[in-house]
Amino acid sequence: MSSSKPAAETLGTTFNKIWSAAMVSKFADGLVGAAIPLLAASLTRDPVLIAIQSNMIMLPWLLFAIPLGALLDRLNRRFVMLLVQLTRVLIGATIAELIITNNITLWALMLLTFIFGVSEVVYDTATQSTIPSLLKGHQLERGNSRMQIADTVMQSFVGVPLGAFIYAIYSYLPFVGIACFYVIAIGLVTSISKTAMQDDDSYNLARPALKTEIIEGLKYLWNDKVLFRLVLATGSVGFFYAMGQATLVLFILDHLHVSEALYGWVMVPLAIGSLVGAFASPKLSARFGRSKALSYSLPGASIALLAAGLSPNVYFFMIASTFHGFFIAQWNILLMSTYHGMIPNEIFGRIHGTRRTLVWGLMPIAGLIGGLLGRIDITLPMIVGGVGAVIIAVSQSKFIRSIRS
Repeated sequence: MSSSKPAAETLGTTFNKIWSAAMVSKFADGLVGAAIPLLAASLTRDPVLIAIQSNMIMLPWLLFAIPLGALLDRLNRRFVMLLVQLTRVLIGATIAELIITNNITLWALMLLTFIFGVSEVVYDTATQSTIPSLLKGHQLERGNSRMQIADTVMQSFVGVPLGAFIYAIYSYLPFVGIACFYVIAIGLVTSISKTAMQDDDSYNLARPALKTEIIEGLKYLWNDKVLFRLVLATGSVGFFYAMGQATLVLFILDHLHVSEALYGWVMVPLAIGSLVGAFASPKLSARFGRSKALSYSLPGASIALLAAGLSPNVYFFMIASTFHGFFIAQWNILLMSTYHGMIPNEIFGRIHGTRRTLVWGLMPIAGLIGGLLGRIDITLPMIVGGVGAVIIAVSQSKFIRSIRS
């Protein structure tokens, strides 16, 4: 009987409510992930403009992640998450209205995508800051795995294919759906107790100045050499990933000759690989150790990215995407579990914001480079990005394997 208890151990009511809200939100995110690139491609076929548009969602990580992370260490996370979901409702409704009235422009889409990116910074940081306070150390892989599965199933399996399909029917419909499903997410977050996501005294304003807390967070990251090197390694690979995927929609539509209606289905193998990787991640971590499993996942994902860029046809691309999804899901789960174990929860928002600034903040620059490469040949961004990612991932594998869990 004792051996069955860990498997039956609940992750808690608050975590389950956050996970349920994530399920609904990720479905809406899937509609966004399909509809916005297709809408952008209908407005321009310039690889540079497409790259800029696709990276507008990442730009807020460069500009706002550190101060917003520090704010979330002192504000009520539940209230902030509700505010973010309301903003997303308005974004979806606004884009739908602009399409219906034939007033949508690429510049308006860029602005609204940027605002959506700001909401991503806030919501992601609030969620990730909450998880280590709700779960015990041995539950982290399970909790992060469930969040990854929510992401994969609802976003990649359901949201993206459906978003592309209904976009091909009426281009405004996915954005109406976005607004509706974020309303449902608001209801789920509202059901969470006001103090369940953090202690009462953790978000009072009677604390040192925000600038002081930001500096403290930066010093903590700088002084923890293992954590800092891990962030730099992740950021370097992420730079090349962003370069490779900046013009992905044009690669699929124009190079692989896939129709808009089938665009989402081409992404399904990525979701299949991600789902398998999410389920396998806790088991691989338990068998081989978190750091060792982590050290294999990053090179595997990078090699798969390069293989996708070299795809001679859509079928080869879908096979490569399956492996990419498998390894990148493992990486995301194990990396986040590593961070949750390394970073004190009371400063997690600041550290999370700082590392995301370094990792994701450089992605718009990489995306612009990818767009310029795409003007030469639409396959170059994925090939050059894949080669760069493989070199960095392989060179850092030994270091990652040495990190103590």
